[in-house]
Amino acid sequence: MQLNIFIKAKKAQSSLELLITLSFGLIILLPIVAMAFIQMSASSSTLSATASQQAASKLATVSTLVGSQGYPARQLTTMEVPPGVQNIHVGDLANGVGHEIIFTIITAGGPDDILAYSPVSISGNIGALSSPGIYLLNISAEQKCPTNPSIPCVYIQSAYT
Repeated sequence: MQLNIFIKAKKAQSSLELLITLSFGLIILLPIVAMAFIQMSASSSTLSATASQQAASKLATVSTLVGSQGYPARQLTTMEVPPGVQNIHVGDLANGVGHEIIFTIITAGGPDDILAYSPVSISGNIGALSSPGIYLLNISAEQKCPTNPSIPCVYIQSAYT
């Protein structure tokens, strides 16, 4: 009988030792996993910002090229919208005539604007293209800008409209 109690006590001690060992392992592992998730979130925001900057710069470059050729120049181009884009403004924040292409992206710190500058007057309506994907855009030089007919501009719109 005494031997049977001794064996049960040894089993309980072994189980407790295993439980303590696994607890220490989890205490060490959980902060490492949490830091990995935080780093992945930060890198996703950085990747979205970089891809948005590339897309905005491409649109600004093509707009400058079309604007320098003047009316009736036009060009079809593709634009890849990365994940995390909330809105796209062409010209200014009200989509009027201006010199900027603005991608508003969502980051961990809140909304952030990515800008590209074009020396020609540009305007457009591509705000509806904020879901991720590849889009075909029509960039055309106009004698009378659709958003302000008193000045010429380069107008950017979806090729599907």
